[in-house]
Amino acid sequence: MARQPPRLTSSITKGHGVLIVDDDRDIRETLQAILEQEGYHASTAGDGREALGRAREERPAVILLDLFMPGMDGLRFLRHQQRDPGLASIPVFVISAADDARERVGALRVAGYLDKPFEIEQLLIVVARFCR
Repeated sequence: MARQPPRLTSSITKGHGVLIVDDDRDIRETLQAILEQEGYHASTAGDGREALGRAREERPAVILLDLFMPGMDGLRFLRHQQRDPGLASIPVFVISAADDARERVGALRVAGYLDKPFEIEQLLIVVARFCR
C-alpha cells in the first residue's frame, strides 16, 4: 500500500488572521488573495458594522481599515472598536487615499497608516509585524 503524504492542516488560530475592511470589493478580494498566497488567513468586511461582527467572531491579529465607506465608516468603526473591551486590543492599520486621513485618525489610537496606492511589500511588512 502506497504511503499517503501527510495532510496539511492550517495552523491559523484566532488572533492570527487579518481582517480587511473596505467598501471596494475589488480591493478586498485582491488584498485577500495576496495575503492568502503569502500564507495568512484573511477575511473581509464591506463596512464598519460588518467588520465589528467579524472582529468579534474571528479576533484577528490586525485589522486593515479603509476610512471612507457607506454605512458605518472607518472612523465610527474605530470609536466602537476602541470602546469594546473585547476588541480594543486588536491593532488597526488605516489604509486610505484621503488627503486628510492622517489628521482624522490622529486623535484615535491606530497602529499605523498607509496611503493608497501603496506597495504590496509595505503591506506585507505591516501584516508580518502583527501576524508572526
